[in-house]
Amino acid sequence: MVEIRPSYGLATLHHLFETTAAQNRAAFMPYWAIGYPDYDTSLEIITALSAIGADGFEIGIPFSDPIADGMMVQTATQIALENGITVKKCLEAVQTLRSRGLTQPMMVMGYLNPLLAYGAEKLVMDAKAAGADGFIVPDLPPEEAHYFAQYCQRENMALVFFLAPTSSEKRMQLVSENATGFIYTVAQVGVTGARDTLSEELPEFIANVRQQTSTPLVLGFGISKPEHARTVNPMVNGFIVASALLREHHHNGKEAAIALAKAIRAAIE
Repeated sequence: MVEIRPSYGLATLHHLFETTAAQNRAAFMPYWAIGYPDYDTSLEIITALSAIGADGFEIGIPFSDPIADGMMVQTATQIALENGITVKKCLEAVQTLRSRGLTQPMMVMGYLNPLLAYGAEKLVMDAKAAGADGFIVPDLPPEEAHYFAQYCQRENMALVFFLAPTSSEKRMQLVSENATGFIYTVAQVGVTGARDTLSEELPEFIANVRQQTSTPLVLGFGISKPEHARTVNPMVNGFIVASALLREHHHNGKEAAIALAKAIRAAIE
């Protein structure tokens, strides 16, 4: 029997961060690209991540020029494109995952051009109908987001913007005023990719952002080990792991990627 989600969109994210705060931990939100290494396997992996305690998901829409992403995500999304994955197919994946009983928040992550080609209003409506809760669009700054944000606001869907260690105080204020659901805080300058160490300036950066906003902060870019998760756990409301899981799958297979995710999730208990 399929479990009915009690809420969607912004309400679901609000409930997520309330729940994890009550448990004195950050939310673990892994990324996976739909269609990598193939469509069916990507859904199997997301389902398995759900079972080992993922609190939410960043569902990757493949794009040919992912400017914010490093080599591993580029490789995975290129394979997904070669497998024929489209925006529509990704929304179908969300719907299928919901039909399998997954209730965790699902944030659709994609770059602007394919989303515009699909149509902003149609995308928001179709994503909501499929069971997504919002959007992460790395190349959509808040200054240019109104045409997209208006539909998200109308449908109570989240629209996430980014802050980096190089962001000015003015930038922090702008993003804080416009982001909904959470703010994606970038752990270090550069593209996505697993790192051996996290920046020493990270605590100061997070503290500066905290002074500007009460919106939940979700950290990404470079978190790849259980010890990284333990380090960032007290600082933020959630964290995203992407390249490390994809890399583990690339080198060692599906079960190894799931085992790494399980270890990262266990580290924040």
